[in-house]
Amino acid sequence: MDLTSFLKKYADQIGGQYTEYNEEQSIIIVPVSGNRYQTVIGTIKKNDLYNRKLVTISSKVCDVNPSIDFRLLLEQAAFFNYCRFAIHENHIVIEAVTAHDGIDEKSVSEMVQEVANLADQYELKLTGSDKH
Repeated sequence: MDLTSFLKKYADQIGGQYTEYNEEQSIIIVPVSGNRYQTVIGTIKKNDLYNRKLVTISSKVCDVNPSIDFRLLLEQAAFFNYCRFAIHENHIVIEAVTAHDGIDEKSVSEMVQEVANLADQYELKLTGSDKH
């Protein structure tokens, strides 16, 4: 699958905005409920441990801070289809990861939507505002 081409096409289908950052990373502004938008990044990376390419769809939620109930986040993640919480560069993110080989457009579109919706929901829940 050509992730870059698909994400561009998908952004057009959902009324979002697409930006190609480079050959391995694309950014989509995804419409979510409440007339809000969420920035979602699609990346292809090589996993050296398993010697294969992975697709990561991610979105920033908020900065890490001591008032966050991480146990609650881990418990909530058990109900997600594709996503998990992660910490990158002192930010809590929602991400979905899958092998690049054999991935289909339907699965990627579901991953993008779940990442965008969950990141938006938890951003509002944890910060009380719409930032990303």
